[in-house]
Parts: sequence; structure tokens; C-alpha cells
Amino acid sequence: EVDQGDTIADSNAEGNDGELEGSEEFEGEENYGKLEEDDDVEAEDNTSQVEGGEVLEPYVGMEFESEGAARSFYNDYARRIGFVVRIMQRRRSEIDGRTLARRLGCNKQGFSASNKGKIGQDKKQRPSAREGCKATILFKVEKSGKWVVTRFVKDHNHPLVVTAHEYSKTHDKDEKIQQLTRELHRQDQLCAAYRERLLNFLASVEEQAQQLSLKVQEVVNNVKRAEAEEAQVSSCR
Repeated sequence: EVDQGDTIADSNAEGNDGELEGSEEFEGEENYGKLEEDDDVEAEDNTSQVEGGEVLEPYVGMEFESEGAARSFYNDYARRIGFVVRIMQRRRSEIDGRTLARRLGCNKQGFSASNKGKIGQDKKQRPSAREGCKATILFKVEKSGKWVVTRFVKDHNHPLVVTAHEYSKTHDKDEKIQQLTRELHRQDQLCAAYRERLLNFLASVEEQAQQLSLKVQEVVNNVKRAEAEEAQVSSCR
């Protein structure tokens, strides 16, 4: 059984990608598995976590809970770095058909097949998107059920371009930061205004308290004066 109409490829077969590196890429994998060649461009939109604003890079030994999680991570890594992922090969179990290993790579990996030798008028060839890039990642499932990166080639032989979608996301983030900054500034101004009003209120309360204290003291003095006068009158009698 072959997914998506792909043909089962021998480890040394040749196709649109040129010579497949099946025996080399999947060296040491289960010998009961069968190797399949895929030639699809990964088009998923994934959102792996990024620490400290920097792109988290794959490394040999990195573990994932599932094949989907591994592919999602590499897709997100590719999108942030600036290249498109191509599904290259996979090894499937001949016993139950489950995927045992998967190889992904840059969509510029390999070279396009030549049109020479075709019958009929020569057609104008479109510029090839493939440049023989070697950037690739290989991960396989362990007995524990986790998927582990067993090979990772980082370097590309062509410029990397961040997509407009990624630029749009960055622009949206910057705009959001600016909005939050403006809101924070507005809140600071409100806090300053409330603080000034509170200080004015406290000053007014203190002033009124002093005035009340003076009035109370004046009343006390008047009472004392009246008592003294009354005592003096009483003593004269």
C-alpha cells in the first residue's frame, strides 16, 4: 500500500530528486520495513513554541511524542527560517504498515529531471526550483513509541527567504506591542492624574482638620474662660 499515489522506491532508484539516498539515509533501520519515496511539499501551518524569541533548532536525539508532532515542529522551524519543507522518504513496516522512519528536507533538494529525449517540439522549460540543497532531517520511532531525530543537516546552498506570512505575523506582533505601549502610557497618565487628585484631597482634608482643630481649641478656651468668670463671680458672693 502506497500513500498519495507514490511508488515504492528502491534505495538506489532514481527519480525527480536524482539519486535517492535511501540506503544511506535509513542505514540501520528495521530490515523488515519497506522504503517509500514521497515528493510532496509540506503545507501545514504549525505553531511550535519558541523560547526567548529565538528559533528552536532541531538536534540529533531530540524527542517527540508522535510523527505528527515531529513534522509540525520541522514545518514551523522551516517557516521561521525561510524555506519550504518537502516530504522525501519514509520507511514502513511490512508487518502492519505503520511508519517506522520519516525523512523531510528542503524543497530545493535534488534536481529536476531533464526534458531531453522527449518526442515533439521542444517546450520552454520553467526555471527549476531545485538546486541540490542537502538540508534534511531524519527521525524514527523508538520502541518507547517516541520519535527521535537521528540525523539533521542544517545548512542550505541557497538564500533563505522569510515568507510574507511570517513578515505579516512579525508586523502584527510589532503593532500589538505598540498598542500595548500606548495603553500603558495612557494608564500611567491616568495613575499620575489620580495620584495628583488624591494628594490634593489629602491636603484639603489636612487643612480642614487644622481649621477644625483651631475652632475646637477656641471653643475650649471660651468654655474655660466662662468657667473662670463664673468661679470668680461665685467667690465674690
